[in-house]
Amino acid sequence: MTSSSTEVAIIGVGLHPFGRFDKSAMQMGAEAIQLALDDAGVQWKDIQFGFGGSHEISNPDAVTRLVGLTGITFTNVFNACATSASAIQQTADTIRLGKYDIGIAIGMDKHPRGAFTDEPATLGLPRWYGENGQFVTTKFFGMKANRYLHDHDISQATLAKVAAKNLRNGVLNPNAFRRQTLSEEEILNSPVLNYPLTKYMFCAPDEGAAAVIMCRADIAHKFTDTPVFVRASEIRTRRYGAYEVHATSAAVDEDCSPTVYAAKAAYEAAGIGPEDVDIAQLQDTDAGAEIIHMAETGLCADGEQEKLLADGATEIGGSLPINTDGGLIANGEPIGASGLRQVHELVRQLRGQAGERQVPTHPRVGIAQVYGAPGTASATILSL
Repeated sequence: MTSSSTEVAIIGVGLHPFGRFDKSAMQMGAEAIQLALDDAGVQWKDIQFGFGGSHEISNPDAVTRLVGLTGITFTNVFNACATSASAIQQTADTIRLGKYDIGIAIGMDKHPRGAFTDEPATLGLPRWYGENGQFVTTKFFGMKANRYLHDHDISQATLAKVAAKNLRNGVLNPNAFRRQTLSEEEILNSPVLNYPLTKYMFCAPDEGAAAVIMCRADIAHKFTDTPVFVRASEIRTRRYGAYEVHATSAAVDEDCSPTVYAAKAAYEAAGIGPEDVDIAQLQDTDAGAEIIHMAETGLCADGEQEKLLADGATEIGGSLPINTDGGLIANGEPIGASGLRQVHELVRQLRGQAGERQVPTHPRVGIAQVYGAPGTASATILSL
């Protein structure tokens, strides 16, 4: 694999809070864009191109009517939960190609309440089908977590530790949806949706928007004294044998996970290894996903997660902070904005601007990972 010598820097980030709001996804997207512009110290007329992603909106490019009809190139993308990670990759790669100097990646979404339980109605199924934990997505999450915990001797209590940690982190994040702590016991004793996953081990589809402005690294000093560099952004799909939602009859082989390949490709492109990562944002659609993705991104070996969680390694003050803004469990997941939220948090942490949730060891390298059904994964590496 070859890559351009052009380096890419992030000079501005903007995040509309995640939750439930009396406004459209497009309005939230416009607000996130303006926050990113303010952060970068540029105006909309300075942006030369954009990539935008959404699940609910078929034409995210229409956000330009709210921020300025300047005639820029704008491409809409959708890649399930990897949607905004795809926007990030395409924005960075377009700059690396030398076609433009400065561009923006945008994500926005507005999902209905209780989408995990209400979506069966769109398939002609009664509401109780989802309420009983029988929707295919949550079934898959439960089966995947159950197999992984069984194979690597990890307890259900460790899942509760993940959820409790992320909810604690969410309390420190003014942009989070869920800002209330729950004890590990409360999480374990909440209704089981799909064993071993209980109600509070899941994220909630919700609303929000995020934007990231990038430019050629050699001009970043014109805009900021604290550029954050996009060292790599790689996307991979699954291989035959991956354990996947929506059907596969192949024998299960965990090494086939697209996250494994996306992470390996990102480390190679960045010229580093997982041992160099100081902070991580991992897809935690459920608590089991965070545990699985810790190993799939190379941050630990399979089965080491229980001890790492017990020792506090993944806490904000630990040796490997994970999901310092609360992750999906605290923020929820507006699909089009989720990966950009991860990058927003990494940028804030690397700059030392994360407030109460700032990692005290001054992180210099971060990884963001997202995974979208039916088997698309992304890994993005940022550094100072």
